[in-house]
Amino acid sequence: MSAQIILASASPRRKELLEQIRVSYRVNPVDLDETPRPNENPKAYVQRLAAEKSAACVLQCGDVLPVLAADTSVVLGDLIMGKPKDQDDAIEMLKQLSGQTHQVFTALSLRGQQHWQALSITEVTFRRLTESEILAYWQTGEPADKAGSYAIQGVGGAFVKSIQGSFSGVVGLPLFETAELLAKQGIELFK
Repeated sequence: MSAQIILASASPRRKELLEQIRVSYRVNPVDLDETPRPNENPKAYVQRLAAEKSAACVLQCGDVLPVLAADTSVVLGDLIMGKPKDQDDAIEMLKQLSGQTHQVFTALSLRGQQHWQALSITEVTFRRLTESEILAYWQTGEPADKAGSYAIQGVGGAFVKSIQGSFSGVVGLPLFETAELLAKQGIELFK
């Protein structure tokens, strides 16, 4: 099947979610500086990064196919938690999330006939975590490349007491919003 879109991401989770709704894609990840700007709020941050990723991908690939990009951040208060730098950073993030409710922001950017954007915000509540659980979780390898140092679809799902919003948004590609953007571009799902 020929590709319907270009996915500006190498995330296996985003690929799986597109496959779940039977959207065919070609992968063209882009590498950008993901440092938040001074005083940039979480919403503006994820929307900016998603838009910059889709724009960079269009520059690389041309406009032969629509380009879908996404950015996901875990947010506690006003603190944007990206991927951990190392074990100490991951352990500190998980300690901060322990027993708290945080938000997961996932922004989408689709460039085709026009540029469309969408934003999913989900509330996630963690149960209290012990230091030994946090260390054992780090040793699974799962938190190393995940925003907020956890994967809701993996072992880290055991920490989640409740969510309010989009499960797929927390994973990294909110399917409801993705389907809406693709429909605007005339892309049919489930083919």
